[in-house]
Amino acid sequence: MAVLSVSRTASRRTVARSLRVLGVVSASAALALGASGNALACNINEFSAEAKCDGDKGVITVTDVDPAGVPATVTVYLQNNGADAKKVGEQVVKGSREGTTITFAEEWKPNAEYRIHVKATPYVDEDIKPNLVTPATACKKGEEPPASTPPATPTPSTPSASPSQPAEETGTPAPEPSEGESTTPAGNVPAPAGDSNLAETGANSNTGVIAGIAAALVVAGGGAVFFGMRRRGAKSES
Repeated sequence: MAVLSVSRTASRRTVARSLRVLGVVSASAALALGASGNALACNINEFSAEAKCDGDKGVITVTDVDPAGVPATVTVYLQNNGADAKKVGEQVVKGSREGTTITFAEEWKPNAEYRIHVKATPYVDEDIKPNLVTPATACKKGEEPPASTPPATPTPSTPSASPSQPAEETGTPAPEPSEGESTTPAGNVPAPAGDSNLAETGANSNTGVIAGIAAALVVAGGGAVFFGMRRRGAKSES
């Protein structure tokens, strides 16, 4: 009976210890799961902001990399001397493991400061630190295309001041025909080189001279007849 009672007491102690160990482990696991759940739900470190240029326009982007996809309200304020000068805009974003980005149109100036507030109840209700400061260079405006220039109008050619003069007027003597060239007037066909009879008689070179002498003799004869008839008329009248 004594041995039986001792064994029962030992078993009770073992069960009690096992229960205590199990309780501690369960509590630790619950705390760890709670902490990890809060960490995975939403965190301000999962948000980032940046000032960019979209062409020639300024924008402010906010990216949420919350894998749990908890909806969060993002509000952007322009700062002036540490106070809110203007509310730029407000949007709701649902994060993702790859990152979800929302865009605020804002013609920001160089070195301007913006405060970005994030609220995701009951996890986050604070600003992204530090405040966003824009770049020192503003967005460049697009260059306008150059105006098309009309094609150049061709200039009409100007006639020369004085027409070209013949060789005789310019003082340059015309080249003399060589001995082997024929002096036959235009329109006469030169005799073949092998026919020497015409060259011996002079028919190919003196025809014009003979014709001129004959014409002169005819004119002279006509003049003599005319004067003779006048003299006869004068004598008959006397």
